[in-house]
Amino acid sequence: MHVCLFDIDGTLLASGGAGKAAVETALCEEFQVEMRGRVSYSGRTDRAIVRDLFEMHGLQDNVANWQRLREGYLRRLPACLAQHNGTVLPGIKLLLEGLAEHPRVTLGLLTGNIRDGARIKLGHFGLEHHFAFGGYGDHHFDRDEVAREALAEARRHLNGQVANERIWVIGDTPLDIRCARAIGARVAAVATGWHSLAELEAAKPDLLFPHLEDAGALLKLLE
Repeated sequence: MHVCLFDIDGTLLASGGAGKAAVETALCEEFQVEMRGRVSYSGRTDRAIVRDLFEMHGLQDNVANWQRLREGYLRRLPACLAQHNGTVLPGIKLLLEGLAEHPRVTLGLLTGNIRDGARIKLGHFGLEHHFAFGGYGDHHFDRDEVAREALAEARRHLNGQVANERIWVIGDTPLDIRCARAIGARVAAVATGWHSLAELEAAKPDLLFPHLEDAGALLKLLE
């Protein structure tokens, strides 16, 4: 059995900035602050992003504040998705449908999104039903730990029967490539996010695509 672990933002879909808008609006409105600057979002976990936002605005990074921001973000996310011009990225619907029909492939997530945020985003774009399990950014500051969670969930889903060399991580950032290596997985990188083909190539993925409309090389390896 092969396992394909998909990133969400920049790989499966482009939210048009809806996630960033939802979390920053929640921060400002829930804690009565004004945005003081920018933090990096690309390839990072929601938990790490929020830690940096709290530090930037002089807020304590404790359980109560995390839960308050998390709940505020989730309340605002559906409206932000409706207001922004997001889209499913090229080739994704056909690729997921083809993989879902493959008897020796199972699909999961490896995403920095918190679990409920991932569910809302994927549900908005009609993709949620493709994924049976995943690793998420609810608790982890490091994406490598999300990869380890996704690997553990894949093994649980398949009753332990999955070899590392049959696991593929599909993502759009150098951090996706790094976290795949952390679990001994192979990786297909796609330049549909913020990183160029050259940046991704420098991180040495196994496969590299400008977009997933032409994922024939990946599909061939799964046969």
